[in-house]
Parts: sequence; C-alpha cells; structure tokens
Amino acid sequence: MLEPGDVILTKVQYTDTFEVKKRPAVVLFEEMNNVVIAGVTSNLDMEGVPLTKEEGALKDSVIKLNYIFTVSNQMVEKVLFKLTRDKKMKVFEELNKKLSGLKIDE
Repeated sequence: MLEPGDVILTKVQYTDTFEVKKRPAVVLFEEMNNVVIAGVTSNLDMEGVPLTKEEGALKDSVIKLNYIFTVSNQMVEKVLFKLTRDKKMKVFEELNKKLSGLKIDE
C-alpha cells in the first residue's frame, strides 16, 4: 500500500499525446485502486517544491504541484524513496496555497 509522500516510478500518459512514459511522482493519496500524484521533473526552471539528490532524488528536481493527476495502482512500478517529514509539510503548505481559492469565507 502506498503512502502520502512516497516518491514512486509510474507510467503516465501525457495530456497532449497518447504517449505513455515512466516518470517519478509523489503520492498525494491513494483511494479505490487509484493513486493521486504530483509529477516530478529534473527541469529546475519549473515552479514547485525543490527535491534534492541528498533527499533521495536521482537528480536535483522539482515536485510540480501544478501537474496533479490520477494513475491506476497497476501503473505504479515501484517506490523509489520517501519524502522527509519537513518536505511533506512543505508540499502540504504549497498545495493549501493553491487550493485557498476554494475556501468559503463565512
């Protein structure tokens, strides 16, 4: 069973093509045989949460919180490593900022 903060290698389909590639991603949550993930890129010009080699990444990378999607459990090849507690908190905080527009003021 996958856990939030697991960095996985998974097959993903690109939105602009039918091409499927293996890519790293961070598990946000798992539910009903589906995994909601945030993509990871080694393109350091991208916006997101930094992820370093020292933390377990193959290369210095970025967790792209603007690239969230769902994959089937069957698409997940393996867990690569787990985010630290501090890094999970940073991902949580940054997602909260992005979702703050959904908050209804009373």
